[in-house]
Amino acid sequence: MRLTIAGLQHPGHAGRVADNLRVVAEAAAEAKARGADVLVTPEMFVTGYNIGEQVARLAGEDLAGAVQAVAAEVGIAVVAGLPEQAPGGGVWNTALLVDATGAEVTRYRKTHLFGDLDRDLFVAGPAAGAPVELRGVRVGLLICYDVEFPETVRAAVRAGADVVLVPTAQMEPYARVAEQLIWTRAWESQVYLAYVNRSGEENGLRYVGRSSIVSPTGEVLASLGPDTPTGLVLGTVDTEVVARSRGANPYLGDLRRDLY
Repeated sequence: MRLTIAGLQHPGHAGRVADNLRVVAEAAAEAKARGADVLVTPEMFVTGYNIGEQVARLAGEDLAGAVQAVAAEVGIAVVAGLPEQAPGGGVWNTALLVDATGAEVTRYRKTHLFGDLDRDLFVAGPAAGAPVELRGVRVGLLICYDVEFPETVRAAVRAGADVVLVPTAQMEPYARVAEQLIWTRAWESQVYLAYVNRSGEENGLRYVGRSSIVSPTGEVLASLGPDTPTGLVLGTVDTEVVARSRGANPYLGDLRRDLY
């Protein structure tokens, strides 16, 4: 089975939901025209990420419904980063996956919060979340800092993921995560990784761009540099490649699961 992913690298518009949704709609149309099955946006793209107390206010709006409408109109699945009100108070940093009809498939809430920046805005998600099927391909979701823990990717793979989609808002001085760690995560767990980052600046944060899609063999299928403010990275997940890679590379088979 095959699934073509388009990742949107873009600076976004801080706190301007309508403008961000317009960007998503335009990127979705371009992605579909280029043969993609799913568009992935950066972390918190619908509202902006580093926007302070605006996050909590905007979480009360029907952001999910707006994303569903875009997906249904264009006819492509979408993974959109947005804030979500958590039961009992607080805000989740969420990646929403809807299919090409606009139907919700799953929501993943960021489980590992990065420093005071995240902890001042969000509460941690309650669970890792199970992979879901999209066009016959098993898809896992993580958000930004989550992927920097090898356990999260390995857990997704052990649960059956062929690809892990990672909306992110990676900023300076952490470009090495995009440049080195993403390749490592894909290779060591024999899984496709789509790392989709912001670019430009937002209220004092300078994002590093460097979005990429990496195969289980370590091949970088597509990438964008730090000097590309807007664009799409496209790559195709092939479950036969996953199976061959796992047969050739012994990490998963040799893992002493009784020790961990």
